[in-house]
Amino acid sequence: MTPASVTAFCPGHISGYFKRIDGHKPQVTGSIGAGIVIDEGVRVSISRAKNSSIAIRTLDPSGVLIDEAHDSPPLATALSRIGVTAAVTTTCRLPIGAGFGLSAAALLATLAAANQMFGCGLSPEELAEIAHETEVLHKTGLGDVAACQGGGRVVRTGPGIGGPILRHFDMPHPIYAVSFGPIPTPSVLGSPSQMQLVTAAFPKVTPQNVEEFFRCSREFSDVSGLETPEVKNVLAVCDRHHVPASMTMLGNGVFAYGSSAEPVLAVFGRVFRMQMAQKGVRVEEDTS
Repeated sequence: MTPASVTAFCPGHISGYFKRIDGHKPQVTGSIGAGIVIDEGVRVSISRAKNSSIAIRTLDPSGVLIDEAHDSPPLATALSRIGVTAAVTTTCRLPIGAGFGLSAAALLATLAAANQMFGCGLSPEELAEIAHETEVLHKTGLGDVAACQGGGRVVRTGPGIGGPILRHFDMPHPIYAVSFGPIPTPSVLGSPSQMQLVTAAFPKVTPQNVEEFFRCSREFSDVSGLETPEVKNVLAVCDRHHVPASMTMLGNGVFAYGSSAEPVLAVFGRVFRMQMAQKGVRVEEDTS
């Protein structure tokens, strides 16, 4: 029996540092860098429809709707790429555009659910390729899709979906974050002068453990020219309390590691708690 709806979930991704890699086509354009796949992300429900529609819902911690939008050019592009029309509802508990990789998560979850619903027969790699190319086209991200295919603390040493990725499952403690709002990703990724600063700030070493990851991320944050005054202030306080922390890339916020981070960040606003994800995008259920 054909299901009435299909639901998929994709974890988000906090990037600690990155460098843009421009290729001759979208498949080999992307970024290298390191980050953490997080267990908070985007849940997408797909159902059949004569004309496609998109609802993007943001929930508070208790699941109450706090915001809803009805326009997403990247999601519309993705549906068109696989040749389907559907009613798409996305939900998330993290702020959109704040450095949590939610655009990539929404694309991957939407494509996974649509693939299941419509029997497209596309492989996980093919779905990831479409999501990645869509992100590059719309300048909403460069490396989050590759990271969100699986879990862990990731180090990406090649651009695109086929680039080498190291996944370390070495972060058992909670990750906390505070956000002061979005940084428009297209304005950063589309700025040649900003990308020059980002390239120059890229770490010369590959982090072998969590401590080195935060050190590399923090150095990148300092040198890249991306830090906002709010971020600088929070990071200075984290330093005084010896809390490993850095800027969410790309978002006006800070992420920090370990239980001692929560009370430090709480001074600055709502604190989001998450864990390192153990796995990537997956179809959760279908209902008849």
